[in-house]
Amino acid sequence: MGKIIFYEDRNFGGRSYECSSDCADLHSYFSHCNSLRVESGNWMLYEHPNYRGHQYYLRRGEYPEYQRWMGYSDSIRSCRMIPEYCGTVRIRIYERGDFGGKMMDFTDDCPNVYDRFNFNDIHSCNVFEGHWIFYEEPNYKGRQYYLRPGEYRRCSDWGAMSPRIGSFRKMGFF
Repeated sequence: MGKIIFYEDRNFGGRSYECSSDCADLHSYFSHCNSLRVESGNWMLYEHPNYRGHQYYLRRGEYPEYQRWMGYSDSIRSCRMIPEYCGTVRIRIYERGDFGGKMMDFTDDCPNVYDRFNFNDIHSCNVFEGHWIFYEEPNYKGRQYYLRPGEYRRCSDWGAMSPRIGSFRKMGFF
């Protein structure tokens, strides 16, 4: 079970809200989020309701201001607890949409997609096992996208506006 506490002001001040499960719409609990504490579990935060918009992966720790979690603004409108996972992991990425073109399977983190795949763009993928985070830039930087097991026929299926992915890592093994 996880627990996260959202605060309206920086340095854990102002109105707060404790959450211990997925929440598709946080707007009635606080108007903006400038700091937070992850007391347990791993969490994905979303800029808009219903798990849309910029995504931020957070694990246990204190974040006294939104820039500490690489936030682009103080808007957090939904959150999802990421389950612990200790089984096997496997993802297949494709250079084209609808699972077309060159493909490659991965069972481990990839700090630089271009070095391993010879393409900067991932247009579709299959997550066979485990949970993954895509990052727009190499070395796990930039915008983040959470992928659960399933088929992603185009980059918009994982919430991206562009297929540019620089790196990715499996979750639950940090």
